[in-house]
Amino acid sequence: MARKDKNEQKILDVDASMQGTLAFKDPVNLRINGNFEGKLDTKGTLTVSENASVRADINGEEIIVGGKITGNIAAQKSLRLLSTAHVVGNVTTPDLSMESGAVLQGKCQMLGQVGSRANGFSAQELAKYLEVELSNILDWAKSGRIPAYKEGSEWRFDRAIVDEWIAKEKSR
Repeated sequence: MARKDKNEQKILDVDASMQGTLAFKDPVNLRINGNFEGKLDTKGTLTVSENASVRADINGEEIIVGGKITGNIAAQKSLRLLSTAHVVGNVTTPDLSMESGAVLQGKCQMLGQVGSRANGFSAQELAKYLEVELSNILDWAKSGRIPAYKEGSEWRFDRAIVDEWIAKEKSR
C-alpha cells in the first residue's frame, strides 16, 4: 500500500475562463491564469497571474496578485501586490506588501492577526458588547459601516479596531 507524502504539494492551475464558487478545505496552491468570476475561499497560496482577470470576493491565507481583481480581499496571513497588480476593492490583511506600480483602489485594513479569536468578536458577541440587535451588526458589516472581515462565511470584528471605531463615531 502506498503512503501519501504529507509534504506533497497540491497545485491547481486554472488557465480557462470559469464562473462559480471555488472553496478549498485543505491547503492548495491555486494559480489563476485566465478569467474567473464568482467567489474564492482558499487555504494555502492563491496566485493571480499577470494576465488573469478576477471578479470575485476572495478569502484566503496567502494571496499574491499580479493581474486584475475586482472584489474584496481578506488574506489571513499576507497579501502581496506585484508591480502589475490592479485591485479594485477593499482589502483586509495583517501583512501587506506592494511593489512600485501596483494599484489599489479601495480601503485597506491592517489587522494584527486576521481570524484571531482572542482579540476578536463574532457578530453575536459584538451585538452583546455594543448592546444592539444582531441584524444591525450584520447590516453594518455588509455595508462597510463597521470594520469587519470574513472568516469563512462568518463576520469577525477585531476588538481594538472596533473600540477605535466607537471612539470615532462618538466624536462625530
